[in-house]
Amino acid sequence: MKEKIRVLVKLQHLDTESARIVSSLKDVSKRLENLDSGLNEIEQTINTQASIANELKIQYRAHESDVKANLERNKKNQEKLRAVKTNKEYQSMLKEIEDIKAKNSSIEDNMLESLDRMDEIETIIAQKKDEYSELSKRIKIEKENIEQEARVEKKKLDEINIDRENVAKLLDSELFEIYLKLKEQNHEGLAVVPVKDAVCHGCNVNLPPQLYNELFRYDSLKFCPNCQRIIYLKE
Repeated sequence: MKEKIRVLVKLQHLDTESARIVSSLKDVSKRLENLDSGLNEIEQTINTQASIANELKIQYRAHESDVKANLERNKKNQEKLRAVKTNKEYQSMLKEIEDIKAKNSSIEDNMLESLDRMDEIETIIAQKKDEYSELSKRIKIEKENIEQEARVEKKKLDEINIDRENVAKLLDSELFEIYLKLKEQNHEGLAVVPVKDAVCHGCNVNLPPQLYNELFRYDSLKFCPNCQRIIYLKE
């Protein structure tokens, strides 16, 4: 019985390590996605700023067109000014010319603001592109490390699976079925747990004195009356 317990403990250890590796491998894709999220954020900022810059360029060209059209209007107004016959018409034409000049002045101010804003955006985009480049290099190294770790873990998992098959063969079918059933029923897949100082390490409950004493005899399988796991003495 002591040898069977030893085999069960070994099998439990292999299953626990296997579960850890499987969980770790499942987490690999998530870790890689998290690394890419930083790049995606920078890329989104670059695209947003580029879109704003494009809108400013469109506005700037529209302002240029308005200024040009206003200059043409004033050119024609200057020609008309020479042909007016009354003072009232003359004053009205002068006012229209001055209004167009004021309008162009305001448009030109807006154009200068747009140019300044475009310069700022170009600086931001250049900085973000540098950040993207540097982060890409770091992420590439981190990804290679994660993928290398995953390859090592996969190899280890393959070795564990082989070991598990060999260890499982040492148990009779009935005992193996008991182990699998308890493993499925209990938290964290633990079917076999140690006992120390009469305390079950699976549920932290004190064992009855008689049951604790029987563990020393190794004459049969013992189960914790509280969590129902297979128990053994922790040496």
